Amino acid sequence: MKNRDGMNRRDFLKIGMTGAAASLAFGGLGIVHAEPADTLVYRTLGRTGLKVTTLSFGAMLTPEYEVIRAGLDMGINYVDTARRYLNGRSEAVVGRAIKGIRDKVYIATKTKPDSNTADAIVKDVETSLENLGTDHIDVIQLHNLDNPKRAFIPEVREAYVKLKKEGKVRFFGVTTHTNQAEVIKAVVDDPDKFFDTVLVAYNMKSEPSVKQAIALAKAAGVGVVAMKIQAGSYRREEAQPIAPEQANAALKWVLQDTNVTNAIAGMKTLEQVKQMMPVMGMKLTAADARIVERYSRAIDAYYCRLCAKCEPTCPQGVRISVVNRALMYAQGYKEYSLAKATFDDGGGAGPCSTCAGCVAQCVNGLNIAAKMREAGTLFT
Repeated sequence: MKNRDGMNRRDFLKIGMTGAAASLAFGGLGIVHAEPADTLVYRTLGRTGLKVTTLSFGAMLTPEYEVIRAGLDMGINYVDTARRYLNGRSEAVVGRAIKGIRDKVYIATKTKPDSNTADAIVKDVETSLENLGTDHIDVIQLHNLDNPKRAFIPEVREAYVKLKKEGKVRFFGVTTHTNQAEVIKAVVDDPDKFFDTVLVAYNMKSEPSVKQAIALAKAAGVGVVAMKIQAGSYRREEAQPIAPEQANAALKWVLQDTNVTNAIAGMKTLEQVKQMMPVMGMKLTAADARIVERYSRAIDAYYCRLCAKCEPTCPQGVRISVVNRALMYAQGYKEYSLAKATFDDGGGAGPCSTCAGCVAQCVNGLNIAAKMREAGTLFT
């Protein structure tokens, strides 16, 4: 039996999961049954009260449900997905992975970034419930906020509350890539304490303001979920080693911050699941810190912190941080379709081609003009 990438299914499922730790059941669901990990570490997701594993599953790039199921069988109990991931397939993949064990897993998904009316929100959630094959979503998230305004639309909040009363969602969250500190602080300062969680890009390259905002969130009872923990996962020669040493060290770096509840690692293969599971019980060592620092220096010239401080300096209004995130997906993750969709969603970099000279300024020294030209060539 071949999977959609043409790999023999038996060979795919065996990657990194040999011996007594895994047995394959062909026919039926074809699930990988993995033994629970020796060390599982839990933290409480803010005022939700949910006890979640510090290593959680980011399903954005995982096309095989067996990989997710293996992680769940090993003890991971939180999965983050969204309707738009994998060109709309991710929720269905997660749905297959949780079949028969729904009561052991917390599911987080997202309404679409352009859903800002009650009807759109309700439709999104109903579709997600169908895709996931469940009657409720544990954490529904308002997706991809680049400023706090969308978090305060009355109609959106009313729709979320209605869905909660109907038992279709349990808790509310927001996700943010850009202007993260501002978004987090708005959630923290909200007198209604409407949102229970924030999903935020957090890694060794994050701005100090983001780290400070995360601490404020923890103190206010807001659960903090970390994404983009690998800072792009670039595999350029000067950024070696990447895996497993780099991946594990980067995860340890994030989890050493106890203001972070859990990290949603984007594990695509069974080998990655097996590799990262033990990290929950490990501390950041001096050797890990050196690996993280070496990688951080290596990507300094081209990694965008997504702070968006450059955007007010662009007279054309280009969403530079979104364009740079698209480049990261293409060049680091090697996920061109995700990169192109992100580029298009952000409006692209078309105006850059008509500029006589770029005047946008990066506080971290990135060559914005060069990166916009690079994106224009790659995506258009």
